[in-house]
Amino acid sequence: MSEREQGMTVAELAALVGGRAAGEAEARVWGVASLEAAGDGDVAFVEDEKFFGAARACRASCVIAPEGSASKLEGSGGGVVEAARPKLAFALAARALSPPQKLPGHVHPAAAVAEGARLGEGVYVGAGASVGEGAELGDGTQVHSNCVVGRGVRVGRDCVLRPNVVLYEGVQLGDRVVLHAGVVVGADGFGYVRDPEGVYHKFPQVGTVVIEDDVEVGANSCIDRGALGETRVGRGSKIDNLVQVGHNVWIGERVVIAAQTGISGSTVIESDAIIGGQVGFGDHARVLSGAVIGSQAGVLPGKIVRPGVWWGTPIQPLEEYKRLNALWGRLPRMRDEIQELKRQVKELLARLDEEGK
Repeated sequence: MSEREQGMTVAELAALVGGRAAGEAEARVWGVASLEAAGDGDVAFVEDEKFFGAARACRASCVIAPEGSASKLEGSGGGVVEAARPKLAFALAARALSPPQKLPGHVHPAAAVAEGARLGEGVYVGAGASVGEGAELGDGTQVHSNCVVGRGVRVGRDCVLRPNVVLYEGVQLGDRVVLHAGVVVGADGFGYVRDPEGVYHKFPQVGTVVIEDDVEVGANSCIDRGALGETRVGRGSKIDNLVQVGHNVWIGERVVIAAQTGISGSTVIESDAIIGGQVGFGDHARVLSGAVIGSQAGVLPGKIVRPGVWWGTPIQPLEEYKRLNALWGRLPRMRDEIQELKRQVKELLARLDEEGK
């Protein structure tokens, strides 16, 4: 069967995403694209009515749009799927139409797999990869080129380790974990003790890292092992590129952390929190479930961040941050006004002094 004969009809797609089909419901689709790039056989999506004109003009075979909008997209020439959440429906469509590549089970001759390692069914190990003594790789897991899976590491089913991932000894991954290129899990945490002469001595870093099911970690991020206990990333959490997770950090379930965030040791981020890019955490901070922290915020050591939207350094409620930020823009004018008032007061004092003589 050719690629163009695969895919599904618009009606089948609507059923898959829990939407309603309209227009050319029997048109076939087999890929996804943006409104601008979409062509025959593609699915695109639109959420905002101001882009409906572009949706009508696009060449997609199907447009996913908000509920009740099919009549406004007449003339698009393709099918329409109305959905309560078009972007989510589009993501589900993309997963069905363009699933991630599944490599067949194979151990490359240039890979190094220890005799005591245990590989499940359908495991792929790429060229230059190393799997250590006592390591376990679950069924369907993919270990791409030049990865290092250390001694005693346990990796669950259907995980994907992209090129140059390093798993230090003893770390544990659940099922369907995706680690992108250059991720390092289980390196020593940053812990030192200073003696009276000022020499730094390393505090033991003998704990581990546990990453639960369905976690995805972006390229070149680092998750350090616990000093004496464990560092843990909860089920379904998503970590962007270039994120540093320090030792003994606990991240709950379904947490989202954007790029270039740094999390100091023993911080706790509870489930369903959202962390923007370039956020810095002091040690032993705690983010409660339902908190949203904006980009470039700074969380002081030991700070408890409660539910709500927070921003700035030191971190503060968004409305307070916006009020203070507006004042910052007025500072140059306020400075000029203060200088003028000081000049006037000086003149007034001088005049009073003359009159008093």
